[in-house]
Amino acid sequence: MPTYEFRCLDCRKKVELFMTYEEYGKAEPRCPYCQGKNLQRKIGRIRVARSEESRLESMADPARLAALEDDPRALGGMMRQMGEQVGEEMGPEFNEVVSRLEAGQSPEEIDSSMPDLGGAGGLDGDDF
Repeated sequence: MPTYEFRCLDCRKKVELFMTYEEYGKAEPRCPYCQGKNLQRKIGRIRVARSEESRLESMADPARLAALEDDPRALGGMMRQMGEQVGEEMGPEFNEVVSRLEAGQSPEEIDSSMPDLGGAGGLDGDDF
């Protein structure tokens, strides 16, 4: 049976009422606290199911990425969010880089202080 959220305009309390689809719109709901009939329907939050690929594509929107070039903190935040969306542990090096970016360190500073990152030659500018 669906749950519907209302706010009682008499006693100002939020109430949840269980009604069948047949009852909704026909039955006159009452507040369980004050028995008032002056209820206003609230629309609850909804969730939209999206594939992992769709979530990652929306994060890689070129308009969103353009602002990251000169903002290490924003880049670190975006990388952390992408890591969470992947749903796998990205490893200590990834976490270290993200933490440093979020602290405001530039990709160049990180690359010079972590020369083994990304292989023998470090990272080039295209890797960030």
